[in-house]
Amino acid sequence: MEDSYLKECDAVVVSVNEGKYVVLDQTIFYPKGGGQPCDTGKILKESEAYDVVYVGKFSGEVSHEVDRAGLKEGDKVRCMLNWERRYRLMRSHTAAHLFASLLCTGTGALVTGNQLEEDKIRFDFSLEKFDREILEEYVSKANEYFREDIPVKWYELPREEALKIPGVVKMAEAFPPDIPSLRIVEIVGLDRQADGGTHVRSLREVGQIKLLKTENKGKFNRRVYFTLVDEV
Repeated sequence: MEDSYLKECDAVVVSVNEGKYVVLDQTIFYPKGGGQPCDTGKILKESEAYDVVYVGKFSGEVSHEVDRAGLKEGDKVRCMLNWERRYRLMRSHTAAHLFASLLCTGTGALVTGNQLEEDKIRFDFSLEKFDREILEEYVSKANEYFREDIPVKWYELPREEALKIPGVVKMAEAFPPDIPSLRIVEIVGLDRQADGGTHVRSLREVGQIKLLKTENKGKFNRRVYFTLVDEV
């Protein structure tokens, strides 16, 4: 949550459940949540390597599922991310924020669902008029911004102060958790959203996005798929 660019860290095993569900005293692995998939990677204990195949948050604790038993409470370990996967998800998440912000601001739509994957990003919008040309227009607008070195920042604000920000919550029928402060992701000059995911530091790192397909999922619910590309 503090530094999305950390690729490795040292940790101590706090507990192990059923031989493969490992809780550490600190971690760089992102647990699945908020439409962002979990990180994968390795936990190293001396010369032994354990593949991290799933990471989730349960009862306030981040649990790392490893591919085999062997880790024990008190073990000193080193965490190593699958950085290529993490960085692509960071780029995708920032791309998703800007695209959603432009579309919501321009059309009045609300986000009704979203999911990041390594190869694509899915968004559901509440939008009365379903026109692929309009969506292509917002993809083009986003791509213009992705050519600029616009900073992306994240920080915490007191809950009451955060909720005064217009558009800080873009999910339809959604409300932030009842906690005293909210983590804000800000694309400087363009968007501020309450968000717990990982992001790049500049829009230029995103690259470009390309619209893959659109689907009509109901009276007002529209689904959009897009992906990262080097250039369009």
